Amino acid sequence: MKKSILKTLLCGFVVLLASDLEAQQVYKDKFAHTFSIVARDEKTGEMAVGVQSHWFSVGTIVSWGQSGVGVVATQSFVNPALGPEGLALMEQGISAPLVLDRLISEDNGRDVRQVAMLDAAGKVKAYTGKKCIVSADHYVGENFSVQANMMLNDKVVPAMVKAFEKHHDLPLGDRVLKVLMAAQEAGGDIRGQQSAALLVVNAEKVAEPWLDKKIDLRVDDHKAPLQEIERLLKVQKAYAHLNRGDLAMEEGDMKLALDEYSAAEQMFPDNLEMKYWKAVTLSNNGRLEEALPIFKAVFAKDENWRELTRRLPASDLLSLSDADIQSILSL
Repeated sequence: MKKSILKTLLCGFVVLLASDLEAQQVYKDKFAHTFSIVARDEKTGEMAVGVQSHWFSVGTIVSWGQSGVGVVATQSFVNPALGPEGLALMEQGISAPLVLDRLISEDNGRDVRQVAMLDAAGKVKAYTGKKCIVSADHYVGENFSVQANMMLNDKVVPAMVKAFEKHHDLPLGDRVLKVLMAAQEAGGDIRGQQSAALLVVNAEKVAEPWLDKKIDLRVDDHKAPLQEIERLLKVQKAYAHLNRGDLAMEEGDMKLALDEYSAAEQMFPDNLEMKYWKAVTLSNNGRLEEALPIFKAVFAKDENWRELTRRLPASDLLSLSDADIQSILSL
């Protein structure tokens, strides 16, 4: 009889110990109490994740996406595996709602998780564990979901919904950023701001892995991370013009190259890189007189651009006579 009682007590102790260790493991997971959005552009099919938190480098653990497959936001007491595992299952053709249900049911820490998943077909689902720190909530709409936990108040999620619906005419990246800014204006994370991320992937799968992410911006530690993301998004757009200008030069389309470089320069008129390549393109299009003042202004700011100019002819990037090249170098 005594052995039976002792055995029962020991079994109970082992169960309690296992349960305690399991709980400890759940709460050892990375924090990312935050607000986020997963969304799909119904016109282009592009998908996005946007997030901000008072936590260092939130974009490295919350936001996940793959072109032609889907996007995931995993937060609160983060289970990072929900990101890659969710994408892997969606790539097999399982819908986002079914994937989320399956992975959450298998997660012993589900009560402290918050996660949203959206697939390439626009199917979306979100989950908020019953022990997520208030104010915690989510809202699932057509082609999007917004979710938040540890917010200052319960106005954040409604503000995000309103912003997403209001800015339907914007490109997806800009639209997601508007949603995040609305969340912050409504109160945001009760602890304040620190990091943010914006990820946009393509509607269709891509063969080249380096083309998988159309936008991949992260601010890991900043007093105003959303404003910094906004600045970086503008820089990316400008450099996209530069990249298209470079491609046009490779193909010998100098007119298109000039148009692209000019568009980039208009966005950042003080950027020497953008000024310089506009001058190079003007020169290659027989408009050296227009290019000379630009070269002179760039050289005055940084002599290295003069040295770069000496090297361009050997790579066929500056197709001028020796006399014309000397006229540039002598500025």
